[in-house]
Amino acid sequence: MRTRPLKVALLGCGVVGSEVARIMTTHADDLAARIGAPVELAGVAVRRPSKVREGIDPGLVTTDATALVKRGDIDVVVEVIGGIEPARSLIATAFEHGASVVSANKALLAQDGAALHAAAEEHGRDLYYEAAVAGAIPLIRPLRESLAGDKVNRVLGIVNGTTNFILDKMDSTGAGYQEALDEATALGYAEADPTADVEGFDAAAKAAILAGIAFHSRVRLDDVYREGMTEVTAADFRSAKEMGCTIKLLAICERAGDGGSITARVHPAMIPLTHPLASVRGAYNAVFVESDASGQLMFYGPGAGGSPTASAVLGDLVAVCRNRLSGATGPGESAYAALPVSGMGEVVTRYHISLDVADKPGVLAQVATVFAEHGVSIDTVRQQGKDGEASLVVVTHRASDASLSGTVESLRKLDTVRGVASIMRVEGE
Repeated sequence: MRTRPLKVALLGCGVVGSEVARIMTTHADDLAARIGAPVELAGVAVRRPSKVREGIDPGLVTTDATALVKRGDIDVVVEVIGGIEPARSLIATAFEHGASVVSANKALLAQDGAALHAAAEEHGRDLYYEAAVAGAIPLIRPLRESLAGDKVNRVLGIVNGTTNFILDKMDSTGAGYQEALDEATALGYAEADPTADVEGFDAAAKAAILAGIAFHSRVRLDDVYREGMTEVTAADFRSAKEMGCTIKLLAICERAGDGGSITARVHPAMIPLTHPLASVRGAYNAVFVESDASGQLMFYGPGAGGSPTASAVLGDLVAVCRNRLSGATGPGESAYAALPVSGMGEVVTRYHISLDVADKPGVLAQVATVFAEHGVSIDTVRQQGKDGEASLVVVTHRASDASLSGTVESLRKLDTVRGVASIMRVEGE
């Protein structure tokens, strides 16, 4: 074993960073044995140096992150501060000064992953980011290494624990959205400002990363269609149960029908109770990968939290340190396919549409005519009426999102349609 330690700079010492530091210290002997050399925490960059950080030598703490990554003797920089800046500049500086990088920064990778990969390649360094998607669940490495010889056709999954906890609570208790969100906040599953989670931004960043790796193409956050889940109601869950379904916020990345383009999207969807994703409870994550040779693979586990995320960070750290010792680098960006990302209008799936209509003869015929005019075939219809008002629930066969959008626009123009109460896609069938 080499005796000179590999030096690690830690950027950020919050929930994840402090756990990374703790594991590096308590498992130091095991990590050294697995890597072939000791690893040494050489510095910790924080915003509040006066805060007591148990187990961390105060002499290692600094507020000057730039100076830390510029030292020249740092072998690996672990970035867990999040956000775009200063993380982007610090990672670029780390590469320039000879360090490889392990990051958990999904937002930055979804926005500037191509530039970061290019910088890593230019300087002959590694960029690893298993912790950026689905916490402790091994997902990035299987996609870019284990399945490198296969053709991935679809990635479908639950990649945000906060939203899954909320939707699971709504499903199991009949609670409304706000009530379920309040409980998630009280239990620490939701942030004080849950916008990034409940509006789908977090899941969309992860979808961009997954799609890029799965399809060997560059996919940015702006390429991902996104809908949040704040409009999902208890009534939607009742309708889902009548169909033998539940509702999940899904990230879906797939090849288009002709295989010449790809789509990436995040939105609430009904899935059958028979689908394995329907049984993913609480704050857990699960992702399905469908490919030509291996068929269906499912990855399941805790998708967030200090210890699970730190586990993924440490796994990357071991891999990067091994590469450092051997003078090699691991897989970089694979974007050779350069498949274009199609818009949401080209996505084909089934739909559940709930309409508020006048309770009088001929309404169903009018509605059916509108669906037919736009080439959207109806699978089932349920109608309930009372005192001149009625609800009409239509479930379609597979149709393009563009056709469905045109249908809904025309429905809203009918005098007998008082409102479109909800539109939800039906997936996993």
